[in-house]
Amino acid sequence: MSQLNESPIITVERRKAVTIIISAVIISLALGIGLMRVGSGFASRSSDGITVTGSAKTTATADNVVWTLSVNLSSPAVAMAVKKVDADVAALSNYLTAGGIKADALTLGPVSTFANEEYANGNSTGRILSYRANRDVTVRTKDVQLVAKLSQGIGALLQTGINVNNYGPQYYISNLPELRPVLLSDAMKDAKLRAQALTKAVGSSLGSLVNVKAGPIQITTPDSTMTADFGAYDTSTIKKTVTATVSVTFKTN
Repeated sequence: MSQLNESPIITVERRKAVTIIISAVIISLALGIGLMRVGSGFASRSSDGITVTGSAKTTATADNVVWTLSVNLSSPAVAMAVKKVDADVAALSNYLTAGGIKADALTLGPVSTFANEEYANGNSTGRILSYRANRDVTVRTKDVQLVAKLSQGIGALLQTGINVNNYGPQYYISNLPELRPVLLSDAMKDAKLRAQALTKAVGSSLGSLVNVKAGPIQITTPDSTMTADFGAYDTSTIKKTVTATVSVTFKTN
C-alpha cells in the first residue's frame, strides 16, 4: 500500500539510480574487455621474437669506365662557333687516341648551338651578342687505369688553348650480380650471430626464422660511412666498398 503512495519524485530518482548503476556496470565490462584485448596484443608482439640487422662488406675494383668531356666555344657567327668546336674536338680526340684510347671507344655527340641574346632590364633587346656551340666526346672502355692516367694529364691539353669541360671519369663494377648473393648470405650469418649473442645474454635461446628483409646495396668509396635509403653507387673512384644489409626476425625460446 505504501509503494502505491510513493511520490512521483522518489520513483524518478530510483529509476535514475538504477540507470546509473547499469551504465557503470556496462562501462566496467567494456573497459575490462578492452584491457584484456590490449594485454593480449602486447603479449603477441612480445612473442614475435627478436629483430636484428646483419651486414657484410667487401672491396671491389671497377672494370668499366665512362668519361664524358664537353667542348664549348662561342663566336660572333654561328658558323665560326661550329668550326672552332670541330677543331677542338679533333684535337681532343687526337689526345685520347694518341694516349692509347681506341677510336671505337670514342662517341662523338651532335653539335648543339644557341644564341646569346642581349638583355636590358630583364628584357631581350633582340640583339644577338654571340653564338655558342658545344659537342660532347664520351669514352667507354674497360681500361680504367688508362683513363685515370689521361684524366690526370689533361691539363697539358688545356694549356694549348683547347676549351674542354672535364666532368671526370665514372667508374663502374660489372660483377655486382655475382657479389650480391654472397654478401647477402654473409649478412644473414652476421645477423644470426648477433641474435644468438643477444638472446644468450638474457638467458634465452634462438628459435626459428620468422622474417627476412634485404636492404639496398651500398657501393661507396673505401672506408666511407655514406648510406642511402634506396642504395648508393659512388662512381668517383676505381676502388670501392660494397655493403649489403639484412633485417632478420627470429623466434626466441
